[in-house]
Amino acid sequence: MKGSFMSADEYGRTLAGLSLNLIVRDVARSAPFYTEVLGFRLLHQTADYAALERDGATIQLHADRTYSRQPWGSRLGEPGRRGFGVEIRLLGIDPDEAERRARTGGHTVLVPAKDWPPHGWRDCLIEDPDGYTFSVGVPLLRDLDP
Repeated sequence: MKGSFMSADEYGRTLAGLSLNLIVRDVARSAPFYTEVLGFRLLHQTADYAALERDGATIQLHADRTYSRQPWGSRLGEPGRRGFGVEIRLLGIDPDEAERRARTGGHTVLVPAKDWPPHGWRDCLIEDPDGYTFSVGVPLLRDLDP
């Protein structure tokens, strides 16, 4: 997908609202989780970077080596899962289908799809290859009978 995308500074100027930068060990390994499981549209991908969008949300995947000059860059070499303590919620994705696609793709399903009446929605909890956690779901329909 090289060559057809805008420059980094042009793309940066298009971003608005919340945009996630996720630092991943292998962009090629991670991108299918976002496109096939979560339904993001891949705008651009290289070995070190991917730009994705869905419903006005943007996610950028950056390979570890692109952040090596950050003051905390050396920590990227530490073993273990990433993203602990952050749950990214995406409303509007069928949780049963997302769970099925995650299992088919060999991804981790932390909590199968289920109704959460106190929260008003049905969701499942799934992990990308680096351990970033996504809660995806849809609002529960209210019983309209009196």
